[in-house]
Amino acid sequence: MDSTVLYIIIAVICLAVGVLAGKFIFSKDTRKQVEEANQQSQKILSDAQLSAENLKKEKLLEAKERFVQLKSEHEKEVLERNRRLADTELRTKQKEQGITQRLESLDKQAKENDAIKENLNRQIDVVNLKRTELEKHQEEHIRRLEKIAGLTGEEAKAQLIESLKQEAHTQALALQQEIIDDARQKANKEARKIIIQSIQRTAAEQAIENSITVFNLESDEIKGQIIGREGRNIRALEAATGVDLIVDDTPEAIVLSSFDPLRREIARLSLQRLVTDGRIHPARIEEVVEKTKRQIEEQVIEIGERTVIELGIHGLHKELVRIVGKMRFRSSYGQNLLMHSREVANLCAIMASELGLNPKLAKRAGLLHDIGKVPDEETELSHALLGMKIAEKYGENPAVVNAIGAHHDEVEMQFVIAPIIQACDAISGARPGARREIMQQYIQRIKDLENLALTYPGVEKAYAIQAGRELRVIVESDRVTDGDSDKLSFEIAQKIQTEMTYPGQIKVTVIREKRAVNVAR
Repeated sequence: MDSTVLYIIIAVICLAVGVLAGKFIFSKDTRKQVEEANQQSQKILSDAQLSAENLKKEKLLEAKERFVQLKSEHEKEVLERNRRLADTELRTKQKEQGITQRLESLDKQAKENDAIKENLNRQIDVVNLKRTELEKHQEEHIRRLEKIAGLTGEEAKAQLIESLKQEAHTQALALQQEIIDDARQKANKEARKIIIQSIQRTAAEQAIENSITVFNLESDEIKGQIIGREGRNIRALEAATGVDLIVDDTPEAIVLSSFDPLRREIARLSLQRLVTDGRIHPARIEEVVEKTKRQIEEQVIEIGERTVIELGIHGLHKELVRIVGKMRFRSSYGQNLLMHSREVANLCAIMASELGLNPKLAKRAGLLHDIGKVPDEETELSHALLGMKIAEKYGENPAVVNAIGAHHDEVEMQFVIAPIIQACDAISGARPGARREIMQQYIQRIKDLENLALTYPGVEKAYAIQAGRELRVIVESDRVTDGDSDKLSFEIAQKIQTEMTYPGQIKVTVIREKRAVNVAR
């Protein structure tokens, strides 16, 4: 609307200027044209005014519509704000009511507590009064007893204490055994669950290795070449490898005998190369044995690296990797040491995961727990202490070092993974077919078990059954009571635990019976 007014003002000014100029400058014809122009200007001016009026009406209408719209939105916003204020006010009133009710309840409870307190105080006063009366009666009763029994209070007290002491000792043993059985039952339930889950999730070989290796020949004629003139070849081979070669009447076979599987493997590979090459003489034997030893050393490192990669163990020192590889050629009670260590590592990882511990650290300790069984030099230390020393030397985690040294209870367990390593080592060694035990050692252990029980008074017979996993003790019913049977069972079990070395666990059963025998004639 403002631009239209400006346009009209400019047109009027132009018209006035044109009229004045026409009077002085233009001629009559020109005036006529000017008049026509004035008429056109008047028409344009009227059109412009009409357009301005229309535009003004339109803008007014738009302004009114915008005003109505803004007014409607404002009213909605006000209504919404009022609604929220009403809701807030309602919630505030509800909270005030709840607080008021709670305060009333607390006041009521405080009054009840005061009443209970007053009642308790009255009862305490009554109890104190009765206690005073009871003490007086007790003193009077003691004086009468002293007079009747002819004993002083101290003498009677000493006899009573001694009697109560013996009774308490018997009851304490029974209670201790009951608590131990209850704790063992509850602990065994959870432990059995974790151990069974660990065993079920681990598959292991059950075959055991022997101390001999049989080398098969294509024909018996090669035996003569292996023996050599006056036996010089076989002597050179035995001297270079440290393995006994047994050449007997067995067709197409030579027996390699040694307690060390690594030596047997070196002898087997060397003999295989010599037989394939055909040149068998002392100098060639020494050369081939040296090459085979170097090859075995490389194979040992390769086995160690492959083992730690398969188990997902990282950052292991190169020397420890080499020792892990050497486990492949060692055995413990007929069980391959590397397979045993791998199995223990997997069991430890599973059990640690079930217990919410660090499975990687447990797996590392499980793999390295028997590294002391493959020393490079002879030592007087046990394999657990030697393994702990080696692991500490090569910068292993203190928890791993402690677990290695403590898995046979030779050092104190300081970390929570140590008992896990010990348990998994026992699981791997105790499963069927895992290990062999020398017959003489087994028989001696059974005899020691029975003789230990026979040292107790009142024991008539003792039998070790179930391969030494249960000890049945038969006692004389006249000398041992039922209460003494519980005590005897507990004491024998404790003595076996502290003085003997055995796999798994041993159940001690004490049997007491009274038999009456008569003959009808």
